[in-house]
Amino acid sequence: MSRITRSTLDKRFPRYDAFDPDVPAWCVTPDKNGFIHRFFETSPISPSGRYLAVTRLPVEDRLPDPGERAALAVVDLTTGERETVGTTAGWDTQMGAHVHWGDDDTELFYNDLDTDTWTPYGVKLTLESGERRALDGTVYDVSDDGATLTSPDLLKTRMTQAGYGAVVPDEMIPRNDGAPENDGLYVTDTDTGETELLVSVAEIVSELDLDCSDHGPGDYYGWHSMWSPDAERLLFHLRYWPETGRQNRWVSNLVSMRADGSDLSLAMPSEPWQRGGHHHRWTPNGERVTMNLSPAEGEPIRFVSFRPDGSDRRVLADDIVGSGHPSLHPDGRSLVTDTYPWEPMAFDDGTVPIRFVDVEAGTERHVLRVPTAPVFMGGDDNRMRVDPHPAWGPDYRFVVFNACLDGHRKVYIADFTDLVGSASD
Repeated sequence: MSRITRSTLDKRFPRYDAFDPDVPAWCVTPDKNGFIHRFFETSPISPSGRYLAVTRLPVEDRLPDPGERAALAVVDLTTGERETVGTTAGWDTQMGAHVHWGDDDTELFYNDLDTDTWTPYGVKLTLESGERRALDGTVYDVSDDGATLTSPDLLKTRMTQAGYGAVVPDEMIPRNDGAPENDGLYVTDTDTGETELLVSVAEIVSELDLDCSDHGPGDYYGWHSMWSPDAERLLFHLRYWPETGRQNRWVSNLVSMRADGSDLSLAMPSEPWQRGGHHHRWTPNGERVTMNLSPAEGEPIRFVSFRPDGSDRRVLADDIVGSGHPSLHPDGRSLVTDTYPWEPMAFDDGTVPIRFVDVEAGTERHVLRVPTAPVFMGGDDNRMRVDPHPAWGPDYRFVVFNACLDGHRKVYIADFTDLVGSASD
């Protein structure tokens, strides 16, 4: 599938050689600052393996102002050329404009923002013609066939954590009251542009009998939403935000459902999550979910997997501590993840490892060590922090990650071919 090789990348991009990496890596946005790719559960590399989609933040040394426009760029990994394909006000500091590929290299999806009404909306961009079509709903995740978007209320994501939605004035962020019937998980048809509320927060809370009242009075908000690879199921991270009693920290439940909103299941309830856990995603075959989770009270976080109905929960490697944003390879044993600076395997100088874990053998290697301290962290909530978000490319050979070698955001690609091959032998 991939059109890129080590030889091609060496010709077009400078090597990343800091801290003597175990795998070859390249900076693919070398001449400018402010670039990030989106997240860890989808590929920022196009389906053919040729292009990389990124957002370029307009500022790095202060918080962005509402209405400031970021740039959207596509890097040709075979020629080294980078093209700015648009700008947007519908971005935030952690995921940019949620840029996604469709089912081929011809279409991109991202968010923009009407700054007269401070209303975010999705955009379908046809790259060859430059046609830009506004959609009724917003982009959080796109099905692999490019047919359907899914998203929570994008602005409300800032109620529980800053940096993931769109930058608007504080007074324009809507609030929920308890478990509302008019908010929840939205889906948008990318052909018609029409969006619908697939399932409401009220319906989820009622059908799954969720009760977070022991954390005090509070309100529910939607968060991460993810399509399964076959677009048959959805994951929806529902957060409860207590008014008092937990020092303004959320309480999480992970919900799964069919693509039509039926068959609601509680994939991960709040009780085990509260012991310690974060960052879930589908396995490549769509049959299970992986996550960082403490298996029992007082135990370290491990990499675990479970079925979307919450059953058959397993620890993937008994003696390996979980961290960061973990993603399994289709071979079922090769896992790549990063580390937060406060997690135990991070270094004390602002650098963190990119970890390659063989969950079957119970071994790991720190294959890269990357700086993540930007020139400005963003104040009390660290919304300008840089997470590497290592993401497999479409052929599961190359891994894309963020770093800031000189305090400025740039995007990198590493070749994991030798590691994946040995883990699969």
